[in-house]
Amino acid sequence: MTNTAPARFTRAELTAAFATFEETVAHAAQTRDWDPWVEQYTPDVLYIEHAAGTMRGREEVRTWIWKTMTSFPGSYMTAFPSLWSVADEESGRIICELDNPMRDPGDGTIISATNISIVTYAGDGQWSRQEDVYNPLRFVKATMKWCRKAAELGTLTDEAAEWMEKYGAHARSNDAGGGR
Repeated sequence: MTNTAPARFTRAELTAAFATFEETVAHAAQTRDWDPWVEQYTPDVLYIEHAAGTMRGREEVRTWIWKTMTSFPGSYMTAFPSLWSVADEESGRIICELDNPMRDPGDGTIISATNISIVTYAGDGQWSRQEDVYNPLRFVKATMKWCRKAAELGTLTDEAAEWMEKYGAHARSNDAGGGR
C-alpha cells in the first residue's frame, strides 16, 4: 500500500533542523557540555545505542552521554561531524554517517571510527528518536590503535592505559576492521 499522505515536514525544514543539530553537537564536543545536546530531544525520546542499549526519555540519555563523554575513550573524541546525510521527508528522518575522530596522539595521526545515525524529527527543533548503528568492535579496534600510537609516542595517559589493559586482549584476538 502506498502512503499518499503529505509529508509532515518539508525537506527544507528537516535539513535546517539537522544543521542546528550538527551545530549543537559541534558546540558540545568543543565545550564538553552535553546538556544542550540532550535538550534537542523530546522529553520521551527513544534512543537506541547498539552497545549501550535502549534509553527512554531525556534523562536516561543525559545520564548515558555524560558518562560516555567524560570517560575514555569518549572523552578523547574531538568532534562528531556528519560525512554525509540524507533527508527523508515521508518519515521525517535524517540518516547520516558520523565520524568520531580521537584527539591527536602526538604526531598528527587521525584515528577514527564511524557510525550510521538515524534521527527522527518531531518538529520545533526536537528529535523524538535516534538509533546509532555500528559495529562496537570497530570502535574497540580504533581505540586500541590510538592507545598503541600514544604508547609509542609516550603520550598514553593512565586512563587510556587502564582501558588498553582491560580491552587489549579482546582487540588483539578480533580482526573486526575499523579505525582509520
